[in-house]
Amino acid sequence: MVKGGQYVGMSNFKDLVVWQKAHKMAVDCVKTATRIRKPHFASIKSQLIRAAISVPTNIVEGSGQESDRDFCRFLRYSVNSANELEYHLILSNDLDIVAEGDFKRIGENVEEVQRMLHGLIRSMRKARPSKHPDLV
Repeated sequence: MVKGGQYVGMSNFKDLVVWQKAHKMAVDCVKTATRIRKPHFASIKSQLIRAAISVPTNIVEGSGQESDRDFCRFLRYSVNSANELEYHLILSNDLDIVAEGDFKRIGENVEEVQRMLHGLIRSMRKARPSKHPDLV
């Protein structure tokens, strides 16, 4: 994060509320996906797990970067993974692979994490120096 014109790293990702929410979402999604037993749905199960884990993982990886610009790049990767997870949930629900209650609960958590990620990216863009519009 930029404070007083100087970069102050976000190396303790565990302090980020968005990471905390994304981590809980990933745990919930992985537990839900592991209940998918039919072999012909193995690829969807795998994609659900992969996308869910990717959201908090990109936050973690980005928090260790040396600049806000790099951190924002990883936050955008996290948004993309959340979007992918949202689609896999929709597909799983439409194919009756995931219970309706799980779909709604995890879907609401995905939407909250997406909003939080977009908000963090916006706040970091506002903090950038105006003479460097491409910083974030």
